[in-house]
Amino acid sequence: MVFRRSARRMRWLGCYRLGPIWKALLVFVVIAFAGQLLGVIFNKSWMQPERPQSLYSLPSDNTQGSSLGSCQPHIHIMFLKTHKTASSTVLNLLYRFGEERDLKFALPFGYQFGYPLPFIAQRVKGYKSPHVGEFDIMGNHMRFNKPEVEKVMPPDTFYFSILRDPVALAESSYAYYKNVAPAFRRAKGLGDFADNPYKYYDPRLRNNHYARNLMWFDFGLDHTANFSLALAKRGVAAVRRNFKLILLSEYFDQSMVLLRHALCWPLDAVVSFSLNARQQVPTGRSAWVGKLIAPLALTDKQRVKLREWNALDWHLYQAFNLTFWQEVERFGRSRMETEVALLRTKREVLTRICLRDGGRPIEAGRIRDKTIRPFQSGLVKILGYELQSGLNNATWEACLRMIRPEIQYKDLLDLRQFPRAQQPSFAGGPPLKRESSILRADDHGGKRAKFQREEEVCKYSSDWSDRKV
Repeated sequence: MVFRRSARRMRWLGCYRLGPIWKALLVFVVIAFAGQLLGVIFNKSWMQPERPQSLYSLPSDNTQGSSLGSCQPHIHIMFLKTHKTASSTVLNLLYRFGEERDLKFALPFGYQFGYPLPFIAQRVKGYKSPHVGEFDIMGNHMRFNKPEVEKVMPPDTFYFSILRDPVALAESSYAYYKNVAPAFRRAKGLGDFADNPYKYYDPRLRNNHYARNLMWFDFGLDHTANFSLALAKRGVAAVRRNFKLILLSEYFDQSMVLLRHALCWPLDAVVSFSLNARQQVPTGRSAWVGKLIAPLALTDKQRVKLREWNALDWHLYQAFNLTFWQEVERFGRSRMETEVALLRTKREVLTRICLRDGGRPIEAGRIRDKTIRPFQSGLVKILGYELQSGLNNATWEACLRMIRPEIQYKDLLDLRQFPRAQQPSFAGGPPLKRESSILRADDHGGKRAKFQREEEVCKYSSDWSDRKV
C-alpha cells in the first residue's frame, strides 16, 4: 500500500509541470543526494573536495582488512629506494599516504639525494629551515648514510627497504643502464658480460656501480670489495641494525601485507598498480610481459656466473629471503593468504574502476595526457596507464594519484611544500625549465571539465645524476 502511494506520487510529480523555483529545488535535492552517496563510497565528506581522498573502501569479512585496531599508524618513515626492485611502486604509495594526510616530505633538490655520492643532510630541500619544521617521510634515491639521515628524520622513524634476486636485477639494470654504465655499454649483451665481466668492468669509471652489487652499493656498503663470508656477514648485520623491515620484490603482495602491519596502516593504503613496467620487443613486435619481464638470453651457467659476480648482493638477498619467510611464519600462513587475496581483490576492483584496457600498460607515446607519461630510460620502453573516461572528479583525482609517475609526483609535492621557492640550478646542468599544464577530464555527466594541475612538467637536466634512474 505504501509503495503504491509512493508510486502514484512519483507519477504525479513526473507529469506535473513544475515552476522554475520547484525545478531548481528538485535539482538541488538530487545533486545533494548524489554527492552524499559519493561521500559514502569514498569514505570522505563530499563537502571537502579540496582534500586528497582515499579511493574506494571494499567491505571485507576480515576485520583486519581496513584497520588494525588500537595501534597508531607510523607517520615517520624512511624508505631506502633501491634500484630496479619495484621501489617506484612503493614510493608511490608513500607519496599518496603522505599527501592525503598533509605530511612533510624530505625531498631532494633534483630527483635524487646526490646519488651516487653518499647521502648528506644538506641534500634535503628545506633542511634546517624554520618554515619546514619536522620531516615525516623520506624515500627518494640515495646512497644510504645513516648518521646523515638521522640529522633529518625524527628518532622514532621506521626504516625499511626492498631487495630483488641479483640475476633478475642484473637483467633489469642492463636494460635500463646499457648506455649509462661503461661496463654494460662495451658488452655485446648481458650474456657476453656475464661470461667475462672483468673484461668490461672498471670500478673507477662513473656509473659502473650499476654493473656490480648494486643493492650493496645502495645500502652504503663497499660494492667493489672481494667477497668473503666475514665481510658479507658484517654487511648483513649492518642492514639488520639500520632497517626494521626488508621486503622482497618477487613477493610484492606478501611484502605489502607485512609492511602495512608493521606501519599500522589500513590495507587500502598499500593497494597499488605496478609502475615503471617495461616493454619487451623479442621479435620486432611489441609484447608487454610485465614488470619482471621474461629473462634476457642467459644460460644456466651465465646465471650462476652473475650470482658469483654479484656475490655480496646474492648473500644479502639470501639472508633476508630467509628472514622474510620467518616473518611470514610468525604472521601466520593462513592469515597471510587471506590478506593477500583481499589485497588482490581490491587491486582488481580499482583496475576496473580506474584504468583503460583492463589495466594493461601502454607505451608512453600513446598516453594522451602528456603530463603523466613516464620518463624513458635505456633500451626498453617504460609503460604507463590511461584513466577511464567518465569518472567523477573525486574518483579521477584518486585514480590519478595511483598512476602518476614518480618524477611528476615529486614535482607536485615539491610545489605544494615550497610554493614560493625558486628552483635552483643543479651542478653539472642548466636550471630546470617548467611549464604549467591544463588537464581535461570527463565529469560524471559526460561534459568536459578543466582541471588546473598543480604540478609542472619538468624539462629534465642534462646531468644524469639529477634524473630519475
